[in-house]
Amino acid sequence: MAKPKATATEEVLLDSGNPAINRPRLTKLIIKNFRAIGNKPVEIDLNDIVVLVGGNNVGKSTILKAYEIAMCQGSSNGILSIDDFPRGEVTLDELPEIEIQTVVFDNAPGEEWITVTDQGERLVREKFTWSEPGKPSKRQGWDSKKEIWSEKVPWGAPNVANSRRPEPHRVDAFDDPAKQAEEIKKLLKKVLDDKVKQHKGFEDQESVYNSLLKQVETLQRAIVAEAESEIKEINHELSRMIGQVFPNYKVDFDPRTTDGIDKTISLFKGEAQLLMGPEDGYMSSIEKQGSGARRTLLWSALKYISETKSKKNDDGTPVRPHLLLLDEPEICLHPNAIREACNVLYNLPNNHWQVMVTTHSPIFIDLSKDNTTIVKVERKADDSIVGTTVYRPDRLKLSPDDRLNLKLLNIFDPYVAEFFFGGKTIIVEGDTEFTAFKYVIQRKPEAYKDIHIIRARGKATIVSMTKVLNQFGADYAILHDADSKLASNGNANPAWKINENILNEVQLRPEGVKVRLLSSITTFEAAYFDEEIKSEKPYNALQQLSTNPVFFNRIERLLLCLIDHAASPPEKCMEWKSMEELEIACQ
Repeated sequence: MAKPKATATEEVLLDSGNPAINRPRLTKLIIKNFRAIGNKPVEIDLNDIVVLVGGNNVGKSTILKAYEIAMCQGSSNGILSIDDFPRGEVTLDELPEIEIQTVVFDNAPGEEWITVTDQGERLVREKFTWSEPGKPSKRQGWDSKKEIWSEKVPWGAPNVANSRRPEPHRVDAFDDPAKQAEEIKKLLKKVLDDKVKQHKGFEDQESVYNSLLKQVETLQRAIVAEAESEIKEINHELSRMIGQVFPNYKVDFDPRTTDGIDKTISLFKGEAQLLMGPEDGYMSSIEKQGSGARRTLLWSALKYISETKSKKNDDGTPVRPHLLLLDEPEICLHPNAIREACNVLYNLPNNHWQVMVTTHSPIFIDLSKDNTTIVKVERKADDSIVGTTVYRPDRLKLSPDDRLNLKLLNIFDPYVAEFFFGGKTIIVEGDTEFTAFKYVIQRKPEAYKDIHIIRARGKATIVSMTKVLNQFGADYAILHDADSKLASNGNANPAWKINENILNEVQLRPEGVKVRLLSSITTFEAAYFDEEIKSEKPYNALQQLSTNPVFFNRIERLLLCLIDHAASPPEKCMEWKSMEELEIACQ
């Protein structure tokens, strides 16, 4: 049966158009039976910035591709090939599925599509299923009233829904030069297109672009009106012919003059050219440049976009948001450029960009930002792929001091987030402990593999890092100075109070997480080098360890008991669980 012609009133927009109401927010991506991802769904919590970490060949790039496809429903980029199906074959009970969940702030899609979460958020669920290669997906909406996947959908036609969702821009780790250059030109051209739509006429009157669109619409309507009799004749004849095979069927040809008018105008039709070279030398196309130059130019384009103030179109509607999907951004970048690239990424959300990256570099994880989700992707023994959210600061109770501590720590040690990539984690208070343990590991590299030592550079920062590690959910150990309860002048020692803060955070660890809390009585130097040192502590530690086997053995034993929580600590090192026992030990 022919579908009834859609009318303008039937279209449901993703947002209400009311500037006082927040835009819908994509909050979760669920992937099933897609490439290496099997029948066990992989769930990804979405945020302004999502960082995917994990080993090689565990499915991180697959997640990027799935997100891109979910944002391209109804276009050629949303169609799968046979290689996207599990094991490269079509199996009816293992069809690829991608679900996206969106938080809305009004009832624009209709109450039947809205599920109220435990947090009071209004959630809308959509699912895309592919039954065969080369064909569009089947889109369904979750009917919260009937609690079923409905054949109807909450957001209207695909082109309407996609125009309100982020526009994806995907850059693979090893794209060929032509494809990478094309993506850079596409990003720059998008900025130009947005500028065109925002261009005002004289004295801030209606934009020239919108005026041109209205003229095209008027022309289209006039032509259709003149051709009305021909259109009726076409419908009549086609209906008569089709009715001979399918009785009571009819054909209705609708030119739809008002749909996608902006796509009928292309002000920059020619192929954009992007050249690069010395100012007084030969300028060649970007495709001819080296990998490092192309990647650096990509970051330059992104930096320009991130620094360009977001604006609205002439009719008051927001410029369409964007989604950057970037595979291993650290590849081919000069070390000096990596930190700048990280800053660019974290600034993009200020201009309606969402970012998802895969990385093997801890530099691309900034613990001080509150708009980031870190997801660890793993391949289990049964070959299933699992995505686990290991860090989401907006769910942590970070105080302003915590944020400052983490920000400073990130500046001093860009590799502090290395623990997200696996291994055994140890937090130490300062440079002396870090230097001593690193010396032992350097002397015996085969005995101490995959050990990550976090140098807190201050006792208070241990508290902040403990909050992060508790959310991470892996075992860890802490070594800190007990210090004395009173300062040398007889007043209360502020460092003593921090002991209690550390203990309180350790006691908040998740169930099943093992934490060993050790304290040096009363300082690291006094406990293991038999003397208090006031200056050049790291250098003194190296001197002592390299010349005195007794000290080396003490520090190695200390390191062992931080790795193996069942091992006995050396003298003047105490595992403690209450302030009372720590105070007694320090008397």
